[in-house]
Amino acid sequence: MKRNLLSPRRFWLTVVQRHAVSAVVACSAILWALSTLHATHGWGASPGGEVVVYTSLDQFYSEPILKRFEKETGIIVRPRYDTEATKTTGLFNRLVAERGRPRCDVFWNNEVLRTVALKRMGLLQPYASPRALDIPETFKDRDGFWTGFAARARVIVFNTDRLTSTAAPRSIFDLAQPRRRGQTAMSYPLFGTMATHGAALFALLGDDKARSFFRSLRDNEIQVLDGNALVVKTVARGELAAGLTDTDDVYSAQLDGKPVAFVVPDQRPGEIGALVIPNTLGLVRDCPHPDAGRKLIDFLLDPGVENELAAARSAQIPVRPNGAPSKTGIDLSRIRPMTFDYEKAAAALETSAPFFQDLFAR
Repeated sequence: MKRNLLSPRRFWLTVVQRHAVSAVVACSAILWALSTLHATHGWGASPGGEVVVYTSLDQFYSEPILKRFEKETGIIVRPRYDTEATKTTGLFNRLVAERGRPRCDVFWNNEVLRTVALKRMGLLQPYASPRALDIPETFKDRDGFWTGFAARARVIVFNTDRLTSTAAPRSIFDLAQPRRRGQTAMSYPLFGTMATHGAALFALLGDDKARSFFRSLRDNEIQVLDGNALVVKTVARGELAAGLTDTDDVYSAQLDGKPVAFVVPDQRPGEIGALVIPNTLGLVRDCPHPDAGRKLIDFLLDPGVENELAAARSAQIPVRPNGAPSKTGIDLSRIRPMTFDYEKAAAALETSAPFFQDLFAR
């Protein structure tokens, strides 16, 4: 019988290949063991630990602050950011989906009602930060489940080439006037601060009056766009005369030299006032790194962080009475804020969301 003999060169090549495969298998086993030890005992982790934060504040503003926290504390921050079109809602849905096995420690929301909704669902745990003592009670949960800081106001942006300040709408209800037909915009009310605005109006006006108002906007051909920033851009281009948006988006456009200004709405006697929406911080229930989460909340609630956001392009409005002035020029002590119950408004999201989906179906 003829044998298939290997040449010496082929023989040694085969031996080397077999040893290489064995080495790969061995290395894989070692890496698996190390990852198991890391997951079980934290071996190989940063000496300062880590914290996972979900944030809907624009990455441009939040990332430098989070990196500074890393540098000062040695705690590694693992952030997850949201998109403009689905602001807050995407991260909110993720937190709900992860409720059985939380991955996030701190929810840094750039609005308030989705945070309150998480509290109502039992997905947050209370934490009263010592850094929050000088924050007004209006911007804190009475049970300690969330704390607000660095606010924005809902305003009416208008194109200064098309409207004078006296001709611009003075109330959100003016957007339903026949002379404004087809000349105004708002962002899609299932996401971000427009969803908050809608739910707040349901809580304040009652379901029937709120539905009637939004139907009047639809009938007046208001344009529904993907995000507050797009509302401002469309108005700035002169395609529309005015729209509902946030102070930070208007200020950013003004810095770029766009022909826009804003009106703080509903400031006359008997009117409902302007909606003021703070950033909010909440500690996730059963989160994997609660101690690091509390440290991050304390860091973010430092007055210096709020003043930094006030001075930045985001032009956030400090909620503390002695906070730095916002570049928007808005002082919360000098405007009439909309007054409503946060818990009631969060509950109204369940009513307002399906209504808006039907009313403004795409």
